[in-house]
Order: sequence, then C-alpha cells, then structure tokens
Amino acid sequence: MTDFADLWTAHRHVVRDVAYRALGSVAEAEDVTQETYLRLLARGDEPDVEPLDEPRAWLITVASRLAIDRLRAHEHSRRAYVGPWLPEPIVTDERTLPEDRVTLDDSVRMALLVVLEQLTPAERTAFLLHDVFDLGFDRIADVLGVSPASARQSASRARKRIAAQGEARFSVDPAAARRLSERFAAAASDGDLAGLVAVLAPDATGHFDSGGVFPDAPAEVVVGAETVARQFLAGVGGRGLDFEVAEVNAEPGIIVRRRGRVISVLALEFADDRISVIHGIGNPKKLAHVR
Repeated sequence: MTDFADLWTAHRHVVRDVAYRALGSVAEAEDVTQETYLRLLARGDEPDVEPLDEPRAWLITVASRLAIDRLRAHEHSRRAYVGPWLPEPIVTDERTLPEDRVTLDDSVRMALLVVLEQLTPAERTAFLLHDVFDLGFDRIADVLGVSPASARQSASRARKRIAAQGEARFSVDPAAARRLSERFAAAASDGDLAGLVAVLAPDATGHFDSGGVFPDAPAEVVVGAETVARQFLAGVGGRGLDFEVAEVNAEPGIIVRRRGRVISVLALEFADDRISVIHGIGNPKKLAHVR
C-alpha cells in the first residue's frame, strides 16, 4: 500500500488537471479525483495484482473515463441552462495551498475552455488527452470505446474547431494585461462609463453566467464596448462592490466582492491592447470554491 500512496502523491495533480479541463468544474474535478483514488486503492486490494507499468497513463485513463461519463450525462442539462454556461473559474493567489492548485498553463485559459465546451465529449477528451497530456491514440481509443483511427479523427476535428477560434490561443503581454485589468477595476469602482469603454475593444463581447440566479443578467452575448460597459454598470453600479485584480485561469482577471463575499469573477481576454471579452461568472454554485 505504501507504493500506491507514493504513486498517488506523485500523480494526483495530473488527475485533477485532467478532470478540471475535461469538465470545467472545480467541484466535479475534485469528485473525479477522489473516485480515481478509490479505484487505485481497490486495485491495490486485488490479489496478485500486477504492478502498473505506466501509472500516470493508468490514472489519466481512469479519470478520463469518469469525466467523459459525466460530460455525456450533462449534455442535456447544459443545453437547458439559463443563459451562457461558463466553466468554473480558477482563482489563485498566495493563500492557495500548493496541494489545491490546478496546474496553470495555456490549456487552462478561459478562452480555450469556452471553446472546448462547444465540442462533443469525444472531441474534447481526445484533444485534451493527446494534445495536452500526451497520451497515445491506443489509450484514448480505450477511453472513448472506439478505434484508434476514430480517436485520431476526433482529436483532428477538435483541433480544427479550436483553430477556427483563433482567440482561444491568443496570448498578450502579462504586464499589459495586468494594467488593463487594473484600469477596468478602477473604472468599475468609480462607475466610470467612459473609463470602461476606453479599455474595451470596440467589438468587445460580454458573457455573464448566473445560472438564472440574477433575473436581470443578460441571457445572450452582449456586443460592443459601450453596450458591454453600460450593461456591466447596470448590473453592479452603485452597489458598494469591491473590485480586485487577481489571477483567473492563468491570466489577469477580477474578483468582485460585496462586504468580503465573492459575488462574481471576471475572466478576461485581451487583444490589441484592449480587453476583448469579459466572461462573468456569478452563479453562486460555481464560486463556492473561491475564497
């Protein structure tokens, strides 16, 4: 059992990483991580069990099967969701314990996760396992229950759909993004419409996920710098809110608090020295993990 404990210590982070990217949910990623651990313990209890030749690949395979089952089960409920469905944000700061951190890299940016939501469960899983976690198509085929050729086709289709959304891989100078986020936060705190418009791209878009909790939240994407700014101020203006710049899914974003309680997290996308997209997550169920 000690060997299994050491194995889990070495690889538990990759299990959580796979589950979060596959599901877009911190809570469900934790559930999948725990269930994967239980599967590992159960394997250790089997008599005459063979050692794992590739423990990392085995754990990723188990976690992926659990995640894709959840993805398929959620397809109907996500289609029926009120307003945009956005992934749960990952907010990190100096208070986040190392063991609680999801690994932050290009594959966890909100822009990419939003595009992944548009893929089928098979496409999403094949792309993540091959392009992000370096699994071969034989193993991916085993996860999906298809042939290796079919798994390869799913990954290829996903790649093409992601490439068509070029902003999903767009990167910006971190210092410039931080300055834009700070200017946005200051203008939001002051209720400054002109200040907000100044940091937004002319064709900026706003998406707000409240899960129907906030009846005034727009159910459709809002387009245009002034329209986005006005809609944003209408939702938060004059309410005694605090706006704090923080790292959200590996990029500068904003935490919105009322009397210390997190009520929204804004994940931002940047292009041409402006904020191009605001992803606002306000569904309380999606913010329960944010301190």
